[in-house]
Amino acid sequence: MNFIKPIILGSIVLSVIVLVIYFGFNTKDIPTQDNPDSINSELIKWSDGILFNVFVDPKDIVNVNGKQIPMKGTFQLKPNLSDTYSEIGVYDEKNKPLLIIPVYTASAYAKNGFYDFYNGNCNTCLTTKIVPNDELGEQSSANAVKVLELLGYDSITDIELDTNPTILSKYDKIIVLHNEYVTKKMFDAITSHPNVIYLYPNALYAEISTNFVDNTISLIRGHGYPDASIDNGFDWKYDNTRPYEFDKECNNWEFYEIPNGKMLNCYPEQKIWKDEKFLKTLKEL
Repeated sequence: MNFIKPIILGSIVLSVIVLVIYFGFNTKDIPTQDNPDSINSELIKWSDGILFNVFVDPKDIVNVNGKQIPMKGTFQLKPNLSDTYSEIGVYDEKNKPLLIIPVYTASAYAKNGFYDFYNGNCNTCLTTKIVPNDELGEQSSANAVKVLELLGYDSITDIELDTNPTILSKYDKIIVLHNEYVTKKMFDAITSHPNVIYLYPNALYAEISTNFVDNTISLIRGHGYPDASIDNGFDWKYDNTRPYEFDKECNNWEFYEIPNGKMLNCYPEQKIWKDEKFLKTLKEL
């Protein structure tokens, strides 16, 4: 009977090795999550987190038609949804889609930014400071950036694109978010790429210049400036601001084709962290 023990022990070891190999090759690089205890203690857990654990700063909750809506959140993957994330994420893709983080647009919407000029509160706010990445908001695709990065998408800021526009040539698919304010170099780089997903209406809407010495952007043309008759600053034929920018529920979302890619017919900042079908469609475009 002594010879049976080594056989049993060998079988157990072999089984363990097989399991390690199987699970090691089927996680598809899904990122390890921080411990939930590390989430900022000022955030509250949002009950409507089906695809992700969602944590919200109370000051980011607004009342819309009698319903409380978190305008931006902090998201975590759920350990029990790894199969779902493999379906909607791009962890295993060799050439991952690239999303462009709209820091310039966040700067335009910040305090003492362009909207203080538009609203008549500041005559000098045609030039404004460039804000850091952590100051993204609902107007600058904060939720989309966090969710898509969790799902394995590559990302660069629009500052990086502005200083190195040829970087887009390394990617098969580009995701434009609410990049409303862009330089001419950015506009040319994006519109000349053959496969761009314009995930937000109102992208590429106004032309700006940059001054990296002063860390500022300045409005050049668009959004009724320098003349009230000017709408899109680049006179872009495919501007889809109206009416799509104002549909923020996205209940009837669909992508439609333009010559260098596809556009979405609504503003998906709330949809993107709730809808598995939406994220799977985005992956497959």
